[in-house]
Amino acid sequence: MSKDEISIPVILKIERGVISHIGEYLKDAGIMHVTILFGNGLTSMFGDTVFGSFDEAGVTVLHHQEMDTVDFNDITDLAFEIPNKTQAVIGMGGGKVIDAAKYIGYILRLPFISVPTSSSSDGFSSSSASLTVNGHRKSVPAKMAYGILVDTDVIKSAPVRFLYSGIGDMVAKISSTYDWQHEEDMGYDEVNDFAFMIAKKAANSFVRTPFEAVDDFYFLKELLDSLALSGIANEIAGSSAPTSGSEHLISHALDQILEHPQLHGIQVGIATYIMCKICDHRWQRIDTVFTKTGFWDYCSTLDLKVKDFCDAIDLAPDIKPHRHTYIHEENYRNLAKALLTGDERLTAILH
Repeated sequence: MSKDEISIPVILKIERGVISHIGEYLKDAGIMHVTILFGNGLTSMFGDTVFGSFDEAGVTVLHHQEMDTVDFNDITDLAFEIPNKTQAVIGMGGGKVIDAAKYIGYILRLPFISVPTSSSSDGFSSSSASLTVNGHRKSVPAKMAYGILVDTDVIKSAPVRFLYSGIGDMVAKISSTYDWQHEEDMGYDEVNDFAFMIAKKAANSFVRTPFEAVDDFYFLKELLDSLALSGIANEIAGSSAPTSGSEHLISHALDQILEHPQLHGIQVGIATYIMCKICDHRWQRIDTVFTKTGFWDYCSTLDLKVKDFCDAIDLAPDIKPHRHTYIHEENYRNLAKALLTGDERLTAILH
């Protein structure tokens, strides 16, 4: 594939009852021999349904196991134990198993099928994986999903904190696209207009979606559709710039600082509000979404500390020193730190 070509999912299903038809979707794509990795405890929850769909479609499972690690060495060791006849690697579960299966597909040059069981981030559709390398979490190149299969009934049954995390990660595209444009304006990067448009449209479509409750089918589908588009925007851009800016750098810094970080999208969502408020960029819309969905209420139940966010803001530029987002500029870091104790929303959730 040349640098001017991009990968997009060949199979894309985001609807009710998807896991009952996984075998059928794979058979239609000519995939008849698979390896499937489940998240911890998910074989007992979904195994009968998934394996039943494989049997019905005549798809053979050559290997299956549960996986609860993103250690680089563990994943590469497993990759070379995968049966040779495997035509696709399926990851079913949360971020860890999705990243593991994604990376195995990448190094073995096999199609990767993404079956997320929560809506916690856009990782299920991205072409990078977050692995532990020499004791530190690192984002590494991986495989854009050949197939994305999302069962909205499964997503709805996941703990609500994962839904709030997905909301935070999706709203972050408002901040990340603003950062990316800033980088181009400052001469540090060149915006890919098509990737920019997709990321921005995905965010706009989501934040304007009417809903009565966060577990409404159409709200969940809009969230998941938008998260899927975000991963494709990154593939087009050839980087995570369309969907990851200052807000992600603050979250990655929190991951380094905290012994027990919060869910990625929770940290990212709070950081998005901070950055958009100090840049006076659409923060009212973000506040409305976070208030109406209950995101702020959930954050108030967490043990979030002003000092941790203050330290993370200072550390954030060092996470990706080659970039030049707003957080890379000292005056914006100072504004962000001042906001932590000077904003009504933040003082309600930070201690």
